Amino acid sequence: MITIRNMSEQEKGSIRKLSKLHTRAFPDFFLTQLGVNFLDALYKGYLSDERSGIIVAENNGRLAGFIAYSYDYPNFYKGLMKKHLLRFAVCSMGAALRHPSFIKRLLGAFKKSDSVVKSEKYVELASICVDPRMGNHGIGSKLIDHLKGMVNLDKYAYINLETDAVNNDAVNRFYVKNGFKLARTYFSAEGRKMNEYRFGG
Repeated sequence: MITIRNMSEQEKGSIRKLSKLHTRAFPDFFLTQLGVNFLDALYKGYLSDERSGIIVAENNGRLAGFIAYSYDYPNFYKGLMKKHLLRFAVCSMGAALRHPSFIKRLLGAFKKSDSVVKSEKYVELASICVDPRMGNHGIGSKLIDHLKGMVNLDKYAYINLETDAVNNDAVNRFYVKNGFKLARTYFSAEGRKMNEYRFGG
């Protein structure tokens, strides 16, 4: 039985389960290569920030997926840099030494506070992850539906998300199936072609 709920700040001790699931679901992704300690710090940041949070899906009590989101994404990143810069630097040091190019990409990621500023108030679906062994149970859609139910679209213009545009057809179809519309396509600072989707607005 799949249950969806909001994770509480008191559950920080369970963050490692999310980081390990992220690692299994996205073994080749940039954030994964920075290590589970880095992911721990990142997801603890979502729980600590009063304008952000994490929604979890559980299958008979076991973690099956999650969403990280923020009602104030630009300031979320500013807060991470201000409060936890040293922690992130330490956590990512090993990966940066193995792959020096990661340093530029990591700095670019933390400059999102400038690039994600928009004129409207919006909610960012920052990360969604589903256990690969549970891929055919509609967990991702259930998580998104929970987030949609939380967001007052009279107060916030839309729910926003970004994903790779190239070699990512299944994920792009998934977002379209769940009611998101393509707002724009652009190239990131490191040259990745990205699609930006919005629900509502």
